[in-house]
Amino acid sequence: MAKIPVFVVHGFLESGKTRFILETLEDEYFSGGERNLVIACEEGIEEYDEETLKAHNATLVMLEDKSELNEKFLTECQKKYKPSQIILEYNCMWGMDYLRDMYMPKGWFVAQVITTVDASTFDVYLKNMKSLFMEMAKDSDLIIFNRSTDDTPAASYKRNMRAVNPKAQIVFEKEDGSQLEFEEEMPFDLNADIIDISDIDYGIWYIDAMDHPEKYDGKTVRFKGMVYVGKNLPKGYFVPGRMAMTCCADDTAFIGFLCKSFYVDRLKSRQWITVTAKVTVEEREEYGGETGVVLHSTNIKSDQKPEEELVYF
Repeated sequence: MAKIPVFVVHGFLESGKTRFILETLEDEYFSGGERNLVIACEEGIEEYDEETLKAHNATLVMLEDKSELNEKFLTECQKKYKPSQIILEYNCMWGMDYLRDMYMPKGWFVAQVITTVDASTFDVYLKNMKSLFMEMAKDSDLIIFNRSTDDTPAASYKRNMRAVNPKAQIVFEKEDGSQLEFEEEMPFDLNADIIDISDIDYGIWYIDAMDHPEKYDGKTVRFKGMVYVGKNLPKGYFVPGRMAMTCCADDTAFIGFLCKSFYVDRLKSRQWITVTAKVTVEEREEYGGETGVVLHSTNIKSDQKPEEELVYF
């Protein structure tokens, strides 16, 4: 049985899904020689160009209702169109659980999940539909902020996305298709003998260290954190970190890096400390076999919890 990849493209209405799919089909590397099936679960302002579809051996099937996307429909698509790859333009208002639980014919598999975002309206959607958007973003392999401009607060948007989904690739595109270049300025001195990370800047440092661990290799950092100790950690290690708001006040996650210390036995979970530690970059099973920041404490002292315990991005 041949493996048939399914590429899921979702995002809010008018976020650029159709345009992205058409541009993808026009990419010879993607569509050359393939039998493409495009399943569109909503009709946006931009329509699919029939000539483009025909030129790239693509068949379009439009759905109007959630109930149409079911086992029988997908099986009929397999028999009728015999696609070698599928692009599913998914209606995010139908809920991500429906997509996760959706039956797929034998051989079909989700190869990539792409979220498109209109950078010019992102703040509005984030304010009014944050829970739904974060639900989309946490499953994405690629998040594209299109219609970006020099005024787009790209660094802030990227930190928010990385907090929700550390493994997603995040791209900012201008109207002409070129990538937006931007600098991620840090609110602390990377060249200091000890890099002091304030309570309010912990989230910024965490995301930057996760994205660019090599920047901190060999440096010494100091910050306030809450202790996590557990049986799932290797002997002699704990995690000093913070609770971060990833979606709303009821959706938080503990974020932090492994820290090696001779004094682990003296620490208690949820204890607040200020830790000074030297940074190394190591490949660890705890990081899924990937490289990441590992702290080696040189000084630990008890401290008071910060005025604001939650970290925001």
